[in-house]
Amino acid sequence: MIKLNQHWDRPGAARPIVIIGAGGIVNDAHMPAYRKAGFAVAGIYDIDAERAAEVAAKWGIENVHSDLDSAIAARNDVVYDLALPPVAINDVLRSLPQGATVLIQKPMGENLEQAKEILAIARDKELVAAVNFQLRFSPQMLAASRAVSAGLIGELLEINVHLNIGTPWHLFPFVRAMDRVEIAVHSIHYLDLIRSIAGEPAGVHARSMADPRAPDVAQTRTMAILDYGPRLACGMSINHNHQGGGRFQVAQIRLEGTNGAIVAKLGLLLNYPEGEPDELWIKSGDADWQSIELDGAWFPDAFIGTMSNLQRFAAGEDQRLWTTVEDAIGTMALAEACFLSNASPATAIPDWRDA
Repeated sequence: MIKLNQHWDRPGAARPIVIIGAGGIVNDAHMPAYRKAGFAVAGIYDIDAERAAEVAAKWGIENVHSDLDSAIAARNDVVYDLALPPVAINDVLRSLPQGATVLIQKPMGENLEQAKEILAIARDKELVAAVNFQLRFSPQMLAASRAVSAGLIGELLEINVHLNIGTPWHLFPFVRAMDRVEIAVHSIHYLDLIRSIAGEPAGVHARSMADPRAPDVAQTRTMAILDYGPRLACGMSINHNHQGGGRFQVAQIRLEGTNGAIVAKLGLLLNYPEGEPDELWIKSGDADWQSIELDGAWFPDAFIGTMSNLQRFAAGEDQRLWTTVEDAIGTMALAEACFLSNASPATAIPDWRDA
């Protein structure tokens, strides 16, 4: 039986957390993760005071701050968790104490220019700053990436992300005002995961487009090929508009190698937000497929991983901060390359009619 570590070690002495922002992701992921891990949340602030009070009441958060200055008065003995939309990140970062420890909600700004500003602010203020690209920390993807690193499937030859799902976009009203949606807020997870496993691609070919079935959202479908040279094939096929019910919905990441394969089912995305159980299957060598028993799920366990790595790095327990702003900007640059490719004309078909 294949056994793979699916979790990130907890910090020895976790700092209290102050959450800035009280949107749906805090209820759905941040607070369930922190309660499960035993992390103390010292306070919460949102520009919508009523919403902050509701979240605090639900989760027993003692301090509901009336303004940002009050929230950051804890100074540097806490971790600031910025659960904010991309457009709001920069101003809050500028307000944080010098040298603060902060986890920034993904994406790292709305575009590469904002990501560069975030990186500059983090450097100027000497922040210990990570971006919450958390899919790579989910139990199934930690196990999958560790299986690849251990050589269980041999040389990696193919990475394929395939989604055919019905996403309830009404649960994310903020996207209606965004010019960049599907890649910027969803498929960026897969771009980051792919980078964490395979490193930096040489380039990308991408198309991201709207759909009349989701008229208020700028893009809800993406096709992309990442160029890793002549050995590793890598692509994404993403459709958020499937209306055929559950029978043919799929949310799958497949890794193929010279000596085996890995298939991961992203259960959260099927019948979202209720979801289905995640699955992870591995075939190594001549052995039959094995179902890996998973201890946890993408939501909320991946959020424990990002916070644990940040806390451990700040305490000197981890030598590397895996989603530091210095690394996350690479994911933002890859996303930007997708948008640039999307705006570029396709290769024309040679004229064959005079042959």
